[in-house]
Amino acid sequence: MPTVDDILEQVGEFGWFQKQVFLTLCLLSAAFAPIYVGIVFLAFTPDHRCLSPGVAELSRRCGWSLAEELNYTASHLPLGPCRHGWVYETPGSSIVTEFNLVCDDSWKVDLFQSCVNVGFFLGSLGVGYIADRFGRKLCLLATTLTSAVLGVLTAVAPDYTSLLLFRLLQGLLAISLPTFLFLFYYWCVPESPRWLLSQKRNAQVMKIMGHIARKNGKLPLVDLKMLSLEEDVTEKLSPSFADLFRTPQLRKHTFILMYLWFTSSVLYQGLIMHVGATGANLYLDFLYSALVEFPAAFIILVTIDHCGLIRPLALSNLVAGAACFAMIFISHDLHWLNITVACVGRMGITIVFQIVCLVNAELYPTFVRIAKPKENTIYLQTQTAERAGT
Repeated sequence: MPTVDDILEQVGEFGWFQKQVFLTLCLLSAAFAPIYVGIVFLAFTPDHRCLSPGVAELSRRCGWSLAEELNYTASHLPLGPCRHGWVYETPGSSIVTEFNLVCDDSWKVDLFQSCVNVGFFLGSLGVGYIADRFGRKLCLLATTLTSAVLGVLTAVAPDYTSLLLFRLLQGLLAISLPTFLFLFYYWCVPESPRWLLSQKRNAQVMKIMGHIARKNGKLPLVDLKMLSLEEDVTEKLSPSFADLFRTPQLRKHTFILMYLWFTSSVLYQGLIMHVGATGANLYLDFLYSALVEFPAAFIILVTIDHCGLIRPLALSNLVAGAACFAMIFISHDLHWLNITVACVGRMGITIVFQIVCLVNAELYPTFVRIAKPKENTIYLQTQTAERAGT
C-alpha cells in the first residue's frame, strides 16, 4: 500500500512546485519580523525633559537662552513629577512619546514587549490543535486575517491599555497590515496532503498530488485509492512530553537543548534591542546589525558539511558570549566599536539559533520527534515571555 512519501518520490520531492510554495511561505515568515523586532522602533525613547511653563515665561520676559533655561538649577526645591508633561528632543513619534512612557512609567515599555511574548506562548498552546482539527491552510488564513486586523488596531489604539490588549492578541496570532495580502495564499498554497489523508479525504490528496506532478513535469499518477499514512510502528505509538525524559540520554539531550533555546533566544533579542539603545542613527545601526544575518547563513552552509554541527555550535556560542562580555568594558562614547562588537555577537548567536534547529531534529528517535517540536516550542515561548525588563 503506497504512502505519502512514496507518492512524493514519484511527483518530485523538491521540484518546482515545492520551491514555489517554499518561497511563497518565506514571505509570510518575513512579515513576522516587524512583530518580533519592531520594538526597537516602536519604543524608541528620545532625549526628553519636563515641560515647564514657568521657565518659558522667564525666557520671554528676561531674554534667557535655551541653554540657560535647561542648565538652571533650583537646588533648594525638592524633586517631583512632571506636572505639565514632557518635551522630546527628537522629532517623530513612538509609543514612548505618544503615551509618555518615561520616568516612573518607563517600565511599561518592557511590559509592552512582554505582552507579545506572552501572546506567542499562548498561541503555541492552541494553534497546533486548531491546525490538526481544521487543517493547516484554514488555520494559516484565519490567523493571518485576525492578526492583520489586530496590527491595524494596535496602530490606532487610543490608550495604553488598549495598546497592550491588541499587542497581546497580535502576538497570539502574529503579524500586521501587509498580511492582508497573504489572504491570496488561499489560491497559492494547497492543504497539507498528510492532514487530508488523516481525515480520509483521499480524493483531494490525489488531486493535489496530480497538480504537483504537473508542476514538476512528472508523469500523471494513476488513481491510487488505497493510499495510506505510514503504518510502521512509530506511527502507532503515542508519544508525550514525558518521552523527552524517559532515558538518561534523552534527558541529557532535552536539558541541553532547552538551555540552548533559552540562551540563544534571550541573547538574540537582547542584542537586537541593544542596537536600538546605542543612540546615533537608529535605522542605520539596525541595518548594520541585520546585514550580519547573511554572512551567518553563509557560514552555516559552508561549515556544517565539513565540520558537522557541534563544532560550529560551540564556537559560535563562544563568539557570542565573548562579544557580550566585551561590551561591558566598552565606553558608550565609542559608538562604532559598540556597534561592531554587537554585530559580531549577533552573527554568532544567529548561527547558534539556526544550528539548534537542525540539532533539534537529529538528536531524538523518530517517535519522539512527532511530539518534541511542539514541546520545545512551548518551552521557547515560555522563556521568551520571561524577558520582561531585559
